[in-house]
Amino acid sequence: MQYAFKKYIFILACLVMTFTSYAQYSKTSKWKAIFAVGLNYATTDGFVEGSYAKSVNFPTVNLGVQHMLTSRYGVKLDFGFNRFKNASDTPEFKINYSRINAQLVFDPTEYLGFLPPRIRTVLHAGPGISFAKPLGTLKENKQTYANFLGGLELHYAINEKVAVYSDVAYIYGLTSLEDYDPVLTGLGAFNGSVFNLTFGLAVSLDGCRYCN
Repeated sequence: MQYAFKKYIFILACLVMTFTSYAQYSKTSKWKAIFAVGLNYATTDGFVEGSYAKSVNFPTVNLGVQHMLTSRYGVKLDFGFNRFKNASDTPEFKINYSRINAQLVFDPTEYLGFLPPRIRTVLHAGPGISFAKPLGTLKENKQTYANFLGGLELHYAINEKVAVYSDVAYIYGLTSLEDYDPVLTGLGAFNGSVFNLTFGLAVSLDGCRYCN
């Protein structure tokens, strides 16, 4: 009898800890600061003929602030910086590519019942402005144009305040080289799209507002 009682107490304790853990890591902070670094790929159609960047470029840096309006929906304002350089079989160039985007955020984790409590997914998308600035003597080919960004993040909560995350994003350039008169010529001219793969931290700036 005493053994059975202890067994039930142990099972009950395990269930309490499980639900407590779930409640702790399913919280959604109202404000978060985000920081990530990673790699990028600039699509070849954004360059003049005979010129293109390496398939993998470093660095990519993203900084932003996220505000959740509800437990599932929010907004984000972020800044991204990329650098890419010429492939080995093209003439030498380097380009600083930066962007600013205002995005909508959607957290569908509650609909994905198979994920562990500490893991969350985040979809984000929104318009922005891109700035492509070649370095050195190519600086006359700098350009500014609109973009639209879409991405998917995977978060793992370390504790209530900090999560590590990865982000796969595509920044589609709403322009082309032909949009300019005269048409851009020469190295360092870039009006295209960029793929990003980054890893970073999401840090809560306040307490829990929306808790299950």
